[in-house]
Amino acid sequence: MAVAKKEQERDIYAAMYGAQARKDGKDRAVPGFWQEQAGAWLDGFDGKPTPGSRAKPVGDQLEAELGEAAVSEHSESALDDC
Repeated sequence: MAVAKKEQERDIYAAMYGAQARKDGKDRAVPGFWQEQAGAWLDGFDGKPTPGSRAKPVGDQLEAELGEAAVSEHSESALDDC
């Protein structure tokens, strides 16, 4: 089934916002703005891959580890400058 490029783009953004809402601990309720893309938003919330995506999403644990590493690396380099 061919999907218009703009519609596919909206679905991808809806899924990304749904995934972010899950990470933020929000309810599984589609906001009014995303009602037209409710299916994609819920798929993102549930962690389903978006159509056409090639990479696996980064898990919450890995995201936290990478964030901590970047912070500690930045702190060490700032101390070296003193």
